[in-house]
Amino acid sequence: MRAVILQEFGTPLILTEIDKPAAGPGQVLVKVKASGVNPLDTKIRAGKAAHAERTLPAVLGLDLAGVVEEVGAGVSDFAPGDEVYGMTGGVGDLQGSLAEYAAVDARLLARKPTALAMREAAALPLVVITAWEGLVDRAQVQAGQKVLIHGGAGGIGHVAVQIARARGAEVFATASPSRLEAVARLGATPIDHTTTAVDEYVARHTGGEGFDVIFDTVGGAVLDASFAAVRTYTGHVVSALGWGTHSIAPLSFRGATYSGVFTLLPMLTGRGREHHGQIMREAAALADAGALKPRLDPRRFTLADVADAHTAVESGSAQGKIVIDVD
Repeated sequence: MRAVILQEFGTPLILTEIDKPAAGPGQVLVKVKASGVNPLDTKIRAGKAAHAERTLPAVLGLDLAGVVEEVGAGVSDFAPGDEVYGMTGGVGDLQGSLAEYAAVDARLLARKPTALAMREAAALPLVVITAWEGLVDRAQVQAGQKVLIHGGAGGIGHVAVQIARARGAEVFATASPSRLEAVARLGATPIDHTTTAVDEYVARHTGGEGFDVIFDTVGGAVLDASFAAVRTYTGHVVSALGWGTHSIAPLSFRGATYSGVFTLLPMLTGRGREHHGQIMREAAALADAGALKPRLDPRRFTLADVADAHTAVESGSAQGKIVIDVD
């Protein structure tokens, strides 16, 4: 089969022929139709993502959508011909989705939303799982709460806005001036982070009380700002990029709480993979109900164009999720 291989970190990706895998026990062989490209993919290629524990040479690509070709022993939830999607590889020793076929752990998969095309489905897994683990698993967002999403027009952010709204929350989202309209179209109240100070938007939108839940998708100084904007006693801050050194004094002075998300953990350890499959099923239900839809960059890329796709992600020029047409 055709696949894109990374031989050494920091070197160009190579389109070549490798052996087609077979479905082992507990696995499903998927004919890959589309592969979503995430910033993490580009960092892995560059050798700047030690936390992904990528073993080389390797096929990269975390997200996929495709069609089941065969099922391995012990798999009863899927059958040949099923359309599926999930975050299934590209880290550790798991083959990624930049290949015509992938043998993946069936626990990581769910049936593709019928309302979405293959390209749209392939855009969702990593960002949906990250947003879900933050907002639902950690923060337990619910109706009546005021939720602030930092980076609300970004890959994780625009999905987080939709999930929080689907759970009945009143949603606010920070963005740069050029993306405020995109945030508003998602149904969130936009906040221009370049012109509005933290205390100003906290006063304007919460009466100075702070937000019930803050989801940081940016990291760095934005996480520090989150600690200063959360509601006293009951507020919760969750971050997908809680790296580096931060003072938790502002959070402690509010008696609020914090948690982090490490989306790759089930793939790296083998523990908790069933939950990722469950999240994908929940996301499919939201998509089929019209409550969740990814924003895609209009450009089309194939396996032969993966380098150009990575460049588009790294340059920040993407207007939505970049997706590779594999089939």
